[in-house]
Amino acid sequence: MALHDTIEQTVTGLGYELVDIERTTGGLLRVTIDQPFVPGTEEQFINAEDCEKVTRQLQFVLEVEAAPYSRLEVSSPGIDRPLRSEKDFERFEGALVDITLKAPIGTVAAAGSAVAANRKKFRGTLERAASGWQIVWSDEPETKPGQKVSKKRIPAPLQALGFTLDEIMQARLAPVVDFKGRRPKAAPGTEI
Repeated sequence: MALHDTIEQTVTGLGYELVDIERTTGGLLRVTIDQPFVPGTEEQFINAEDCEKVTRQLQFVLEVEAAPYSRLEVSSPGIDRPLRSEKDFERFEGALVDITLKAPIGTVAAAGSAVAANRKKFRGTLERAASGWQIVWSDEPETKPGQKVSKKRIPAPLQALGFTLDEIMQARLAPVVDFKGRRPKAAPGTEI
């Protein structure tokens, strides 16, 4: 059995979701786990006890499988969690994300818009679109705390870019640090 399959089977058998496996040249085996997402329930987070539980089980399994590694590290995905599968995108729909495309959007997509044709990186809100997914953003600079904003100022228009998962090189949750944790999504029409 391949190392990836062994680790995935062990992690899912313990009731967790495997997010990523990384091997370094120095022999480090880094396994990233998360709580499985159940729609309609409160989001649960990985803690140190979860990582310890998975580490102990993986050490035993990897020893039995004679997997070559010198150090094992099990961790949570963090605040900049990678998004890789359709399930990840569904889970974090409405969240602030950073997306890097494999290729620039091109001159055809940029014709008549304010987006540069060679742009590959975007930060905005992840939304479902008719053809897959889209990211919606505004190029208006963020106001600083205490900065006065004129009531007459016209806000920059929202822009949207549709994409498929095949066009993405990398997608991550944008790190949101408010010292109270990532805020839950609000129901439509309500404010947090």
